[in-house]
Amino acid sequence: MPENARLSPSIGQIDLDFVEREATPRLLMKLSIQLHLAGLSLSNTVRILEVFGVERARSTVHNWVHKADLQPESGCSPDHVAVNETVIRLNDEQYWLYAAVDPESNNLLHTTLEPTRNKVIASSFFRKLCEKHDVDDAVFLVDGNKSLNYACQRHGLDFKYERHGNRNSVERVFREVKRRTSSFSNCFSNARAETADQWLRSFAFAWNQLI
Repeated sequence: MPENARLSPSIGQIDLDFVEREATPRLLMKLSIQLHLAGLSLSNTVRILEVFGVERARSTVHNWVHKADLQPESGCSPDHVAVNETVIRLNDEQYWLYAAVDPESNNLLHTTLEPTRNKVIASSFFRKLCEKHDVDDAVFLVDGNKSLNYACQRHGLDFKYERHGNRNSVERVFREVKRRTSSFSNCFSNARAETADQWLRSFAFAWNQLI
């Protein structure tokens, strides 16, 4: 099934309660948010709006995405969870993206962007993941990273080492995030860490709708 055929169900889940006075029709606002999160650059998203006779700046669409405050659904009960971390460039600084994925559904369960990596941050990531989802009986797939192993032990979670196989699901997420940030520099250039973190949560929402 083409990805664009799967856009409409998630459009209905985009809440525009943040809008007070906006001349743009709400359906076009939702469409713009979804198209950008699905992979369209801000520039091309603006061009789509122009087809409908609406002229808006790229920054306006960016603000819609940010203010919609989209989040991946909570309450999942996966059998396995693939967890990893990777470096993300934010302006000229290096941050660490932590991500957890259900390898069976490929759903992105939780993300966070941190300025560094250590056992305390890894443990905090796992704590928030456990609060959002029912993962007490899940088996966590890790690659031998000491911080992630420590976090699993700290929270009493079962884990096993796996470098390939089901862990490829989280690697696919990382590849897509890096593709987006390299192809569409307007995502993370001149952005604060809080803005980038919010964008990643919105990305997780769209990723789960389109996989």
